[in-house]
Amino acid sequence: MSSNPHYLSGNEIRNIFLDFFAQRDHQILPSASLVPEDPTVLLTIAGMLPFKPIFLGQRTPEFKRATTSQKCIRTNDIENVGRTKRHHTFFEMLGNFSFGDYFKEQAIAWGWEISTEVFGFSPQNLVISVFEDDDEAFGIWRDQIGVPEARIKRLGEDDNFWVSGPTGPCGPCSEIYYDFHPERGDENIDLEDDSRFIEFYNLVFMQYNRDASGNLTPLQNKNIDTGMGLDRMAQILQKVPNNYETDLIFPIIQTAAQIAGIDYHKSDEKTKTSLKVIGDHVRSVIHMIADEIRASNVGRGYVLRRLIRRVVRHGRLIGISDEFTTQVAETAIALSESAYPNVRQREAAIKAELQREESNFLRTLDRGEKLLEEIIQEVKQQGKTSISGESAFTLYDTYGFPLELTQEVAEENHLTVDEAGFNAEMQKQVERAKAAHETIDLTVQGSLDKLAEHIQVTEFLGYTQPAATAKVEAILVEGVSQEEAEAGTEVQIVLDKTPFYAESGGQIGDRGYISGDGIVVRVEDVKKESDFFVHFGRIERGTLRVGDNITAQIDPACRRRAQANHTATHLLQAALKKIVDDGISQAGSLVSFDRLRFDFNCPCALTAEEVQQIEEQVNTWIAEAHAAKVEVLPLAEAKARGAVAMFGEKYGEEVRVIDFPSVSMELCGGTHVSNTAEIGVFKIISEAGVASGVRRIEAVSGPAILDYLDLRDKIVKDLSDRFKVKPEELPDRITTLQSELRTSQKELESLKVQLAIAKSDSLLQTAETVGDYKIIVAQLEDVDPESLKTAAERLLQKIGNGAVVLGSVPEVGKVSIVAAFSQEVNKKGLQAGKFVGAIAKICGGGGGGRPNLAQAGGRDASKLPEALQQAQSELKSALS
Repeated sequence: MSSNPHYLSGNEIRNIFLDFFAQRDHQILPSASLVPEDPTVLLTIAGMLPFKPIFLGQRTPEFKRATTSQKCIRTNDIENVGRTKRHHTFFEMLGNFSFGDYFKEQAIAWGWEISTEVFGFSPQNLVISVFEDDDEAFGIWRDQIGVPEARIKRLGEDDNFWVSGPTGPCGPCSEIYYDFHPERGDENIDLEDDSRFIEFYNLVFMQYNRDASGNLTPLQNKNIDTGMGLDRMAQILQKVPNNYETDLIFPIIQTAAQIAGIDYHKSDEKTKTSLKVIGDHVRSVIHMIADEIRASNVGRGYVLRRLIRRVVRHGRLIGISDEFTTQVAETAIALSESAYPNVRQREAAIKAELQREESNFLRTLDRGEKLLEEIIQEVKQQGKTSISGESAFTLYDTYGFPLELTQEVAEENHLTVDEAGFNAEMQKQVERAKAAHETIDLTVQGSLDKLAEHIQVTEFLGYTQPAATAKVEAILVEGVSQEEAEAGTEVQIVLDKTPFYAESGGQIGDRGYISGDGIVVRVEDVKKESDFFVHFGRIERGTLRVGDNITAQIDPACRRRAQANHTATHLLQAALKKIVDDGISQAGSLVSFDRLRFDFNCPCALTAEEVQQIEEQVNTWIAEAHAAKVEVLPLAEAKARGAVAMFGEKYGEEVRVIDFPSVSMELCGGTHVSNTAEIGVFKIISEAGVASGVRRIEAVSGPAILDYLDLRDKIVKDLSDRFKVKPEELPDRITTLQSELRTSQKELESLKVQLAIAKSDSLLQTAETVGDYKIIVAQLEDVDPESLKTAAERLLQKIGNGAVVLGSVPEVGKVSIVAAFSQEVNKKGLQAGKFVGAIAKICGGGGGGRPNLAQAGGRDASKLPEALQQAQSELKSALS
């Protein structure tokens, strides 16, 4: 190939990398989901994360060598996105991995070969870094590869020693840097100079295990973990000044620029930064939604919502006022679909989520703009010239109002913003968020991971055995490993084998007991951490010790309930596909002992008839007594047979298939009845929307039906006693009461209006003549807003040419103000909407309306007299 870098598209770079290692016996594996298997990590933040259990020795790899292009998201440096050349929230990491196979020498040789012979980098453009004490790697680079010593830099532990955490697998790194200016020579090379150097390939030699004392011992199986940044490679090979101007991102930026009616290359740096943020974040957003993440206020849903809002905010900064996210998302989907087909398959869901979030946030931004207006008025009234950093941060944090926009509006009003105070508030938030900082930590599971090399993974026997003899492998108390624990202690227990089902696939963990010689432990929940089943419970009697032989027994009644509800979810999904739409797919589920919940993608609500048909169909299948057929099959074969995958589940090469022939066939690791007849009966409790395009059905089945009917019976009996009627007469009685209540409410509203009119009529004699006009400005006590409006209109009718402004405090903490102006007053330049809105700000509120009639509200009742006095003064001044 050419000795100099040449243009390659992002897709070509990805394919060349994967093909290179596939030709060297590496298995190409698909990118893992952005929702990691590891429950301790919010998002997939590194290419090696899906292989964590292998590196910990908890799982035997199916292949000795693997290569991937892994999609990743990190948000810990989100404020740097768009401001530097290479910071991103979304990025792709190309990697090659060895699980106890080849090591340092081969990894270095292939790293050099793909860089120079395949991608065509000249050796004069490459600089190597190694860990300062790694003489072995230094020697390989110098003696076998032939890199001059001056271009091999030894760096310290902070830069070139990879650790998973305080303890666990670790090892030295070697990095390959691209030198944009080799003509500057080899003297005083500073790899921190990012104007000259860019690190594009990191080779991690995972060869040690670090214990709690910091001691390093060689791992029995040494591993290779590498990462080549696709975006960085594209920048180098496409010869562009930063990652954002590669073909991986720039088309998204161009789409946003076209919508805004601007030219990226002719824009100032602030505008370019906003365009880069949009280009980066939109990539994150489409992949997160494609991987079933939905916007919310917690966890990864909050990360998604924050990214969408930043896209919208930066759109506003470059002049886009209308909704636009679905347009830039379409470009991002087109760029990604060849490597990640699920973004196109989930296109409708992606666009629906974006449209909903953008629309909601635009309303939030509007509220922020109104709050900023109030803040500016308050600052001016206080005679100040600067908006406080705290106020600016509230606008930013609560309403998504960017500092730049606050500064721009402040400048228009001849004010400044306390930027130092804003930064101080931002720093406080950063400190608060440190506990949730995203890191790659293979030991965050605490003592369990420290014990991983010394205890065996749990063997699950629960499909066929309700009880089993087992050995206590580990005891944890508040997450800390203990050798023993006494009665009264809350514990987490790991056994070598167990009949207890661990929470997974929407089904909650089993309950039951662990017992032995004088020992009784009540098990309340079971969760799976990697391949260990952790039994959460309380020791009720005796002292439990590591190594004890015990009997583990599930609660059979709870298991039967869970089995009935889990199988019922399978039948429910089959019924939905049959009766409503075959394209319906699961969006989440919960299987507990007392109920089941099933979320599914559907653009509209089900009709009452459809709900009834679904319930009847499920009960028909139950009555037909379909026997379950359970098989373990290769994944490809199971899919070929038409098995439906469950939401959120991760599948290996072999899968468990639950088949009720001619009814339902799904991939599922949960526990199920052996025959649908065991369910007994199925009842839908509710059907409702939970998000845009997502519906939820809640139902009960099996023994839980009796609990549901008992509760309903108690409620009906209680209502019958209260209303003194028979149960069958309740609907008519409630309808009568509702009718009586509506009549009473209408009568009350009419009386309120009559009272307001009576009060207002007495104000006619207070009308003041100003030039050719009459004005009435007054406060009426305890009059609701609607009645106040009626009174103002009536007074204006009676005085003819003039203006009426009335105020009232209808309830604590609420002020109502109405202005009614005649046409002649309007001709003098007075508009009721603008007038009353300005007056209401004195009471801490705002409002508006038509030129002749408008209404406003406020919060500070103590300021109402001042507001009305101001209204009277302004009317006199304008009309005299």
